[in-house]
Amino acid sequence: MNYTQIEIDAQFDGKLQLIYLNQPESYNSLTKVMLSELRNAVHKFSEDENVRCVAIAGKGKAFCAGQNLKEALSFGKDDDDREIQRFVIEYYNPLVLEIVKCRKPVIALVNGPAVGAGAMLASICDFTLAVESSYFSFAFANIGLIPDTAGTYFLPKLVGKQLASYLSFTGKKVPAPEAKKIGLIADFFPDPEFVEKSMEVLTQLAHSATTALYLTKKAFNKSYDFTLKEQLDYESIIQQDAAETEDFREGVTAFIEKRLPNYKGK
Repeated sequence: MNYTQIEIDAQFDGKLQLIYLNQPESYNSLTKVMLSELRNAVHKFSEDENVRCVAIAGKGKAFCAGQNLKEALSFGKDDDDREIQRFVIEYYNPLVLEIVKCRKPVIALVNGPAVGAGAMLASICDFTLAVESSYFSFAFANIGLIPDTAGTYFLPKLVGKQLASYLSFTGKKVPAPEAKKIGLIADFFPDPEFVEKSMEVLTQLAHSATTALYLTKKAFNKSYDFTLKEQLDYESIIQQDAAETEDFREGVTAFIEKRLPNYKGK
């Protein structure tokens, strides 16, 4: 697929795939084309055995300004009274599921403002690293909408119902340091150090035990729906799966031999 609104940068012989939202003139606002391309890229890298880690970042001054409102204003002109619902179902929901189910870690690198669906795009990734000067705003209500892109599912789980309601009702801007404090993001770095520090994390993930990371991700996702007993049973099943990987044997061998492991992602 030839991408027109995202850009791919492969590192470490393709082990790390950086996906850039590439519409800086509109602050990387989300269009049907960008959503489709992003979904396609995540799916492709999930299935590629050579890929070990995926990151999503933005070109220019912003991470993502949310839905492209110029495109949104065209909705409703085809006498389709459920067009917004269809748009969410056909474009946003499949992207959410693709990221959540991706067999590789998907990391958001927030290089600037993340607003509306852009803030949720970062929040549905496995974790988010942000530049210190960035901020997050779940400003859906400011234009008369509700948090989509799994906002009503993930946001209360990340920060709690009270704070999720406050942020959604007011659209308050949350600077990166505060976002880390409330559990919205994993970490932030000073602007001049962001590229170096975030690449250190991505480098570690791209050379880690990929299957173990994927199984951990699956277990965390199951925990939203399972009882404690069900979760314990599920842990035992996928721990067996992890123990049957080459990476497990390499990790144990490296520990015994007192050397760094050389994981293959298998």
